[in-house]
Amino acid sequence: MRAPYLLLAAAAMLAAGHAQAAGIDLSKPYGDKYGCINRNGQEVAADQMLLLTDKELITAASACTFSDSQAQADGSLVVTAKCEAEGEEGQPPAKFTIQRSAKNAKKLVVADEDGNVMGEVARCK
Repeated sequence: MRAPYLLLAAAAMLAAGHAQAAGIDLSKPYGDKYGCINRNGQEVAADQMLLLTDKELITAASACTFSDSQAQADGSLVVTAKCEAEGEEGQPPAKFTIQRSAKNAKKLVVADEDGNVMGEVARCK
């Protein structure tokens, strides 16, 4: 008798996870200070820069174009990207995890596939 209720509870939790993931809206760009300044092209030289859009992740040394994105049950987004690093050719696909910052829900944290945090970004104004 309990099995149907457990299945319903599991389905509700899964649906809630997808709703949270849908909460990461990349239709407007996110970036750090220099990422937002440079969102329309290289306007200011910066050693460190992070810009995140719905199609790409750009740093001071590389540009990654997203080929796939998967919403995760925990509300994060895992994206697969093809990256071009300065001075390198033929990079294998990379994966990045994008999730809400634990410190500030308005910010997103970007981490590489090894879990190294690349930076925290806020919606560009």
